[in-house]
Amino acid sequence: MALARVDAEKDAQDELEMKAKKYSRGEAADFKPLKDKKLKGQLAVKEKLYGQSAKAAAKAEKWLMPTEEGCLEPEGIEKTYRYQQGSLVKEVDVLSSRKAFDMILPALGPYTLEYTSNGRYMLVGGRKGHLAMMDMLNMDLIKEFQVRETVHDVSFLHNEQLYAVAQKKYTYVYNRHGTEIHCLKEHGKALKLQFLSKQFLLASINSFGQLHYQDVSTGEMIANYRTGQGRTDVMRVNPYNAVIGVGHAGGKVTMWKPTSVKPLVTMLCHCGPVTAVAFDRGGHLMATAGVDRKIKIWDLRKYEVVHSYAARAQSLDFSQKGLLACCNGSQVEIYRDFGGQDYKLYMKHRVMKGYQVGKVSFRPYEDILGIGHSMGLSSILVPGSGEPNFDTFVDNPHETTKQKREKEVHALLDKLPPETIMLNPNMIATVRPPKKKEKKTKKEIEKEMEDAIEAAKNTEMKKKTKGRSKPSKRARKKEEEVFKAKRPFLEQYKENTGRPDKKQRIGDEVELPKALQRFARKPQS
Repeated sequence: MALARVDAEKDAQDELEMKAKKYSRGEAADFKPLKDKKLKGQLAVKEKLYGQSAKAAAKAEKWLMPTEEGCLEPEGIEKTYRYQQGSLVKEVDVLSSRKAFDMILPALGPYTLEYTSNGRYMLVGGRKGHLAMMDMLNMDLIKEFQVRETVHDVSFLHNEQLYAVAQKKYTYVYNRHGTEIHCLKEHGKALKLQFLSKQFLLASINSFGQLHYQDVSTGEMIANYRTGQGRTDVMRVNPYNAVIGVGHAGGKVTMWKPTSVKPLVTMLCHCGPVTAVAFDRGGHLMATAGVDRKIKIWDLRKYEVVHSYAARAQSLDFSQKGLLACCNGSQVEIYRDFGGQDYKLYMKHRVMKGYQVGKVSFRPYEDILGIGHSMGLSSILVPGSGEPNFDTFVDNPHETTKQKREKEVHALLDKLPPETIMLNPNMIATVRPPKKKEKKTKKEIEKEMEDAIEAAKNTEMKKKTKGRSKPSKRARKKEEEVFKAKRPFLEQYKENTGRPDKKQRIGDEVELPKALQRFARKPQS
């Protein structure tokens, strides 16, 4: 027993050291060449702290993140994108094999879909008015009904109890039982919906290119802006900073926040209309697709293209682990980052020939990709796409009714104001740098100069003996004091007006209008 315990402890220690290497900062520095004992001691203490922090991170990973992510590993010259869904379903367990399915609904398509943040519920909307909500954990249909109107987009609100549907004329809010709760007429004919969970804001873009923000907790319309770029149905929220990215027909992508009338960033991304936009979970990567047959990966910290691929895409989506899904026609392709933001083809899937895929969306906390196409819905297995470990305080797929209620109350108490939406959210709770001093006007400078001259005239001169307090000397001294007081204000005046002491020569520096050019002095030849 004692030997078995020693072996188990040794194995656990070896496993801990292997995990600690992942968090280490490289090999320890060589202190032998250093002659300064104090510096050598300080560096040795720092290296010790680095080792302790790596071990602490490895222990936290062992206990808090017990499940590891999976992936497809080829052998030899095999390629992962040659694996078919049929062969994958045979190799996985029974519960995982149930998650891959095809739902054929030919009469009411094409379909769009949306998942809740915890990945348990799926909302489905057919273009011809078919709406349905499903519990994907138990594979149960919760509610299905027909609105008898065109459905452009669907979006869950803060949880599965409420969801918004962009219909033919207005945007409607329904509960999970299919009962109409609100009709949001201010949004107009909305084409795309996005929900900002931290701020409880519903954002929409309508057929006139108007961007609306509405607070769903109070019903107040926060903002209504014209994008000025025409009709578009390409819109996505950045999960990192809650900034809305909108793709336009001119090839531009604009980024908006509810407290700014003008876009924060305007990027020319493509030579033709933008067809899809997606943001990475970390918020630093953006993928765009255009009619010019290019998919581009952008680094939002530098606003530069990282990679560009020759492909079309009607929809793009990033998974929790950084996989990128794109669709074109009946083909779905998944790209994976193999290091250094180098995305390469990871998996392929082709739905039935003739089906047109319109929407792809990864299911959170599951290795599943949902596909909405012209003839219904499909769900395929994508190993390594979902986060294997979930935090029950953030998203809990198995939460009870009481936990849902508590989470909703806490979310409302922790609701962030719209002013917190910015490109760099790390600026919150930092000290604002001092503003540059604005240039003073001519009147302000003259007033300050008069006050300084008056103060200089009223200064009393010391009386000196032996002829040094003559009236002429005192008057000269007073003039000098007045000139010293006037000097800084004269310099300010020159900076503002651009050296008024030098007269501009007509015909040289000033360009006169055509009607007065005949009066200009001609240069001597």
